[in-house]
Amino acid sequence: MPNSSADPAFTEARRLSQQGKFDEAIGQLEALAAKQPNLERLSHELGIVYYKKGDYLKAVASFKRALEEEPGDSEAIQLMGLSYYLAGRPSEAIAPLEKVQTWYPSANVDASYILGICYMQTKDYPNSRKAFAKMFAVPSDSAASHLFTARMMLRFDFDVVAEEYAKKAVELDPKLPLVHSLLGEIYLFKSRIPEATEQFQKELELNPGDAAVYYKLADAYTRAQKYEDAEKLLQRSIWLDATSTGPYILMGKVLEKKGEFALAVRALQRALAMDPNNPIPHHLLGLAYRELGRTEDAERELKLSEQLQNRTEAKP
Repeated sequence: MPNSSADPAFTEARRLSQQGKFDEAIGQLEALAAKQPNLERLSHELGIVYYKKGDYLKAVASFKRALEEEPGDSEAIQLMGLSYYLAGRPSEAIAPLEKVQTWYPSANVDASYILGICYMQTKDYPNSRKAFAKMFAVPSDSAASHLFTARMMLRFDFDVVAEEYAKKAVELDPKLPLVHSLLGEIYLFKSRIPEATEQFQKELELNPGDAAVYYKLADAYTRAQKYEDAEKLLQRSIWLDATSTGPYILMGKVLEKKGEFALAVRALQRALAMDPNNPIPHHLLGLAYRELGRTEDAERELKLSEQLQNRTEAKP
């Protein structure tokens, strides 16, 4: 631990860091290092500030020095691993993260989650599954662990392996909730519409109260141009959960395809009441207004949609 004479300097650096004044905090610590080069845990403190600043390679260098001074510094080990990951070097992140999997508040993330992602990115899928199983407190060889791993893989566009793991989850437990839905999502992502439809239908047999599954199956039917079936499913989804914008947006699209533009306007206005900055319902609403001969309203909505889309694309 830092000695008593160092406490005020560390306290000030921490205060500056909490305010987002990272360069000033680093300046404080470097000035202290010039006066007391052997000060205990100074490298550790510097590493934390660099980590919070997002200067991950400098954080790594500081944590390496901290570990030379104190090899048992578990927080430095973990934050060094996280810094490697955030610097885009997952293979180097694995070893330190394997050593310490207790979550430290200064990390602002769960190390088990990052470790699972690092394994995934280095194509070590069995260990990725074990990390996610630990994260969700399920046995590593269970259907649930395969389901969670498949879900994570789909999030990171590992769709081929995600399909393999979702199929394994089905094989281990065909009645596991959400596994057929996930497999349906994977097939929908790959535009394999008949297979997606089959999986969503299986999920509804097991899980008939899930609003999201009705919506996903409606999406599959919409892509197959089965608009009547899609509309019925979307209505059920909305009955079960009126707080999600997705079904209202898709309902607007389906009703436009059916030529029911006034009804489409109502659905899209409901979506926009919940999510006014979403460019998609503005665009669809503009198209519906155009068909209804409301030219000014149509141009306003289409222009707003374009502005919102440009704003979204401009964000880093």
